[in-house]
Amino acid sequence: QVQLVESGGGSAQSGGSLRLSCVGYGYRRSSYCMAWFRQAPGKEREGVAGINLGGSATYADNVKGRFTISRDNARDLLYLQMNSLRPDDTAVYYCAAEEATEGLGDCMLSEEDYFDWGQGTQVTVSS
Repeated sequence: QVQLVESGGGSAQSGGSLRLSCVGYGYRRSSYCMAWFRQAPGKEREGVAGINLGGSATYADNVKGRFTISRDNARDLLYLQMNSLRPDDTAVYYCAAEEATEGLGDCMLSEEDYFDWGQGTQVTVSS
């Protein structure tokens, strides 16, 4: 049984930094695309950043230049380095992986493209 487990959430001041981690258990092969999504209170879940097996990353416009996604394929690890945090970054952050283990091009940030999801980790940014 495969499982994604996030860690690293917590509280930060506006302008601060946090680093999220996600470890995959039970995967025989790494997913082509992995991504981070987030859901703020009262809002729909939105894509934050995605990364393919080759390391090519895609970012939502509102995090470009502030967040960096990376992955360690050998250890089934996914990271999200979040700098210059703002109060509107407050949300539950989810790690996601698609079923496909091969692909072409950059990753999309659409929920329907992802099959496995972590339980989420809370990030709270205060002003």
